[in-house]
Amino acid sequence: MIIKPMLRSNMCFTSHPEGCDKIVKEQIDYVKTLPTIDGVKNVLVVGASTGYGLSSRICAAWQMKANTVGIFFERNAEGTRTASAGLYNSVAFEKYAAETGNKHYSINGDAFSHEIKKQTIDLIKKEFGKIDLVVYSIASPKRTNPDTGEVTASFLRTIGEPFNTRTLNINTGKLTQISLNPATEEEIAKTVYVMGGEDWKMWIDALQKADVLSDNVKTVAYSYIGPKQTAPIYRNGTIGKAKEDLERTAHELCEKMADINGKAYVSVNKGLVTQASSAIPAVPLYISILYKVMKNKGLHEKCIHQIARLFKDFLYNKDGVPTDEEGRIRIDDWEMREDVQNEISKIWDNISDETVSQYCDIAGFQEEFFQLFGFEVPGVDYEKDSEPSVQLNPLPL
Repeated sequence: MIIKPMLRSNMCFTSHPEGCDKIVKEQIDYVKTLPTIDGVKNVLVVGASTGYGLSSRICAAWQMKANTVGIFFERNAEGTRTASAGLYNSVAFEKYAAETGNKHYSINGDAFSHEIKKQTIDLIKKEFGKIDLVVYSIASPKRTNPDTGEVTASFLRTIGEPFNTRTLNINTGKLTQISLNPATEEEIAKTVYVMGGEDWKMWIDALQKADVLSDNVKTVAYSYIGPKQTAPIYRNGTIGKAKEDLERTAHELCEKMADINGKAYVSVNKGLVTQASSAIPAVPLYISILYKVMKNKGLHEKCIHQIARLFKDFLYNKDGVPTDEEGRIRIDDWEMREDVQNEISKIWDNISDETVSQYCDIAGFQEEFFQLFGFEVPGVDYEKDSEPSVQLNPLPL
């Protein structure tokens, strides 16, 4: 069928298989140009189908020449409904990964569940033995309790005071005022439960108990801090409380893995266009300004560039892992450079509807948003029939 983007608000409900395939191939081609990182044989990526998780799996396979297991929760096509972009991405990954000659297995299911953890461990024991790197890249707005089946949703709220700010309607190019109310204690707790470090800890606990973590294993989870303009809704809001919990978990995991010299890190990454970030007040305006400033300075990075730099210059730096005073890896270092943030602040304080097009990279934001779903990818014929139904490779018996 002919597949077109189906939009509602900040959501896109269709995905394009050929577009997703081409985006994955472009990331692979970039990583193939990089020096190889030696010493990592087996990598588990929990949340491996989109964004930073997908780029982590690609870097593991081509930058590290490692075997990989990718965990994700994606839907297949049904009737006239396309599969999710993450499934198309993962099928494309498997297709190109066949050329590596290594083992690459995908498990599609709820990473929060006991069943998927057990299935993953059984696969690791059978095919790999032990894992050298665990990447935790889950970005779900809901979490199902693995014992009770209760579903808990996170909340996008401030803490203490309402937040009044401007945001940018990417479709119209107009600035709008928006207000968010503060969270209740229950909403804060629920957000920490969904987006904090508990499930990351459960994964490492299960893997360690099963004795499938190698000596000197490393694990990394992804986070974001951001600038002062988004702090009330992000770092100082409910999401920020979850990220603080993630950071506490990293320190706890280091202690738990001390007997195998294991290390756990939180990597604070650069702000990028995601379906979630498009809906957070103030973030579309900030990111569109950020893109303009960083592109003008030759500093702009996409997910694949960030993760390749994370692996080479931080996690597997021969001189040790550089961190900030809190023990966090900061690959948002270029975003948070003083000259970048000073320029963003000047623009933020003076921007108007008349100057949005001058100071915001709206076209870049829109392109990256659509490309999340395989649309607006150069070289793809969107008037051509596509087969929406795809299949992952079967797992070994």
